[in-house]
Amino acid sequence: MSLRAAVAALAVSGLVATGLPAATSAGSPGEDRSRERSAGAQWQTRVAAFGDSGHTRHSSDRQRGPIAPYVSPQDRTPLLRTTPVQQPMGPGVTYTRWGQSDARGPIQAHLLAVDLDTPGVRLDVVNPGRVAAVEDVLTMARTHGVLAAVNGDFYDIGRTGAPLGVSASPRSGLMNARETGWNQGFYLTRKGRPQFGEVTFTGRIRERPGARVTNVNSHFVLPGGIGVYTPRWGRSPGYAVTQGQQRDIRMVEIRDGRVVANRGKLRPGREIRGIVLVGRGPGAVELRKLGRGPAHVSWWLRGRPQLVITGSKLLIDDGQVMVVDDAEMHPRTAVGIDRDTNEVLMLAVDGRSEESRGYTMVELARMMQDLGADEALNLDGGGSTTMVGRRSGTLRVLNDPSDSVLRNVANALVVRRD
Repeated sequence: MSLRAAVAALAVSGLVATGLPAATSAGSPGEDRSRERSAGAQWQTRVAAFGDSGHTRHSSDRQRGPIAPYVSPQDRTPLLRTTPVQQPMGPGVTYTRWGQSDARGPIQAHLLAVDLDTPGVRLDVVNPGRVAAVEDVLTMARTHGVLAAVNGDFYDIGRTGAPLGVSASPRSGLMNARETGWNQGFYLTRKGRPQFGEVTFTGRIRERPGARVTNVNSHFVLPGGIGVYTPRWGRSPGYAVTQGQQRDIRMVEIRDGRVVANRGKLRPGREIRGIVLVGRGPGAVELRKLGRGPAHVSWWLRGRPQLVITGSKLLIDDGQVMVVDDAEMHPRTAVGIDRDTNEVLMLAVDGRSEESRGYTMVELARMMQDLGADEALNLDGGGSTTMVGRRSGTLRVLNDPSDSVLRNVANALVVRRD
């Protein structure tokens, strides 16, 4: 089903809700959201019983979400929907919001539909200006002069602030990457075709062909590997990137293709002029063999994609739901593609409030299916879930983020107009 058909179906199918909360209007970052957020309180005993084993990260803050109540197939209530409010943001970009309720409670949903076939419409990934930094989505959107945006990758909250996975921009190139562990992504191929799946990183030191380069500008270096840090990271990293490990590590500084320093200790907080290599275990052994002299380090992503942003899990692959968690409810952010229309769908579902309970992963996947997505990816959620866009010529927040203020995040997936 195309997005246009799905939105039309939302407007005419089922019952128009009476007595449900109206879709919220956009508010300013400083707006008082002090109303009681107790939607999940009734499920606290369920959360306590859920336990730690098998807990999946749903948001960067790792906050527990209320457990969705069990609803038997025989006791499902009809879905109630408010009439969708649709607003064009210019050719090729449309914002839609609506509310709906079922036996589990109400939610508020916000959708950006981006037609990639529209001339001048472009996607991009932006960050606060360096990888090891955080900023709220509205500020990043204003700084970069974009049309609309949603929050992006999960990130190293409370420490380095760096994204957990891979991000690349058509304008800025590859910003951060890792060999394995957090590589499920949404990307645009070299020719600009949207795709979903695993993003593959490769790195190499010409003078040490046996060395394993595992990361570039990552929040930690994979054990046994070598991480590359460039001026895009910020200042030289500390022991957070070795996960506290201070023995069997190595730091090499390279400028203009030559080694200028090779040490057994990190020197955090220094300006990076050139690149810094950080090795752990076997990686440190390989780096120790680099003497003062030539050193040529290269890294790339397979297929040389134009744009990349990663998330925790593929929600939908080739039309099939890929997630099984139907327990924890959280605010959610997702990105998908409708192959029939070539529209990128960016969805934000509010949560942690009486007006919107949040979604489970299965519910999120099914919502994306209903909107026409053939593939979809789960981005950071919880208090990070933020959607901004231009209304009446002004960038403003479109959804209702669950924190009392806009949360600072690592990066954002944005819509530009040339």
